[in-house]
Amino acid sequence: MIRAIVFDFDGLILDTELPEFQSWQEIYTAHGCTLPFAVWARCIGTTEAFDPYAYLEEQLGRAVDREVVRLQQRQQCDARIAAQAVLPGVHDYIAEARRLGLQLGVASSSSRAWVSGHLTRLDLQQHFVCITCRDDVPRTKPDPALYRAALAMLGVRPEEAIALEDSPNGILAAKRAGLFCVAVPNVLTCQLPLGQADLQIPSLAALPLPELLRRMPGSGAL
Repeated sequence: MIRAIVFDFDGLILDTELPEFQSWQEIYTAHGCTLPFAVWARCIGTTEAFDPYAYLEEQLGRAVDREVVRLQQRQQCDARIAAQAVLPGVHDYIAEARRLGLQLGVASSSSRAWVSGHLTRLDLQQHFVCITCRDDVPRTKPDPALYRAALAMLGVRPEEAIALEDSPNGILAAKRAGLFCVAVPNVLTCQLPLGQADLQIPSLAALPLPELLRRMPGSGAL
């Protein structure tokens, strides 16, 4: 019986991933360099796979003022994110989960300040029983620690929870923790291999939560 739904944040609740990539591309272009998506893709869903500053310096053959670059990138990225709406189906999933008595959690490789700040701005924070972030674990996705921490806080077993993820790193983390994982790719991650998920759908709006639950092995929710 399913008792909890655990959401990823970046790229699943709010598409912060395309603005992040586009703003870094602008930084690289301004320095006469390139940032291929195949390189950038390594860092989607994790904090441990890619250093954009080091990669830029490698191409330039010299050091850059990282604080200046950071401020430029954040300004460009934040402006794009501010224009983003919550991704399709998220509000419906939250409403249906609450109607069905399911607990809601977030497991994100981003910082607590980032996740909670955006959830508060979007008026979503109050719906989640737990939010586990990189501040809470020694390693982020694809390590399963974030999901294990979320399960402990929710008081449910892995087989009693569904993970909603958009990236290979996130899917691997959820599966390593023993959760049923639904891949919900965005405009960037639809280009990545998501076959390790138990189910893939084009958006949360494409498959309402009650229908997802009916497709689950054993079909049920508490």
